[in-house]
Amino acid sequence: MKVAALQMVSGMDRDANLQQAKSLLEQAAQQGAELAVLPEYFCLLGQRDTDKLFIQEPFGQGPIQAFLANMARTLKLWIVGGTLPLSAPSGGQEASGRVFNSSLAYSPQGACVARYDKIHLFRFDNGHERYDESRSLMPGEAPTRFELPSRDGHVWRIGMSVCYDLRFAELYRRYALEGADLLLVPSAFTHTTGQAHWEVLLRARAIENQAFVVAAAQGGLHDNGRRTWGHSMLVDPWGALLAQQPDGAGVVVAEFDHGVLQQQRARLSALSHRVL
Repeated sequence: MKVAALQMVSGMDRDANLQQAKSLLEQAAQQGAELAVLPEYFCLLGQRDTDKLFIQEPFGQGPIQAFLANMARTLKLWIVGGTLPLSAPSGGQEASGRVFNSSLAYSPQGACVARYDKIHLFRFDNGHERYDESRSLMPGEAPTRFELPSRDGHVWRIGMSVCYDLRFAELYRRYALEGADLLLVPSAFTHTTGQAHWEVLLRARAIENQAFVVAAAQGGLHDNGRRTWGHSMLVDPWGALLAQQPDGAGVVVAEFDHGVLQQQRARLSALSHRVL
């Protein structure tokens, strides 16, 4: 199965971002991809964290979700729409002024087959950069998997995650124990944290869970002055980098072989050797 990781440098104009995503999705389809993964915040990286509140959508309707469904249907492509802001249930004081940072998976028929709300919310302060996603986001509560029947007849079991989740190995181990073959990590890693930890964390998650990993990232200098690390990549279960996009918008594609996955698990069946 050919899989594409799409790297973007999203700005503050939702419609311009969707146009950029459209072009990249078309490129992925032209290269024969069956699954294309967009990065976190593909639809908007605003001037302020709260800007995402102004483009939030109720689950199941809205221009961003309509865009993803239409692109999947038009291109006959499985699409995971990085993340977009989905409205939290009204009436709760806890949800006031906050949204979910949600990753949605669409089938080639344009149906939304899975929703994952980012569980772990990023907080970082090194004295120069400060981030606290809990000010504008509600945390998700549950891991989410979906199944993708590929053209060659294999059914791929796919675990969903987002960005900061990458630092919490227990989420991915749960997916592995549930039989996941492929782990998705749409992200917008900062340049500071990405330079230090991005690649090593992605390769570790692939190796320890004996699964393919797709990490679609934001990568470049954004209109709001924020700089993201990029380096979107596809990693095999042995930890090898199959393809990578260092900086700027682009598409990276790699072939994921279910047979190779089974061979690697058979020769080193580490998951079955667990004691704790």
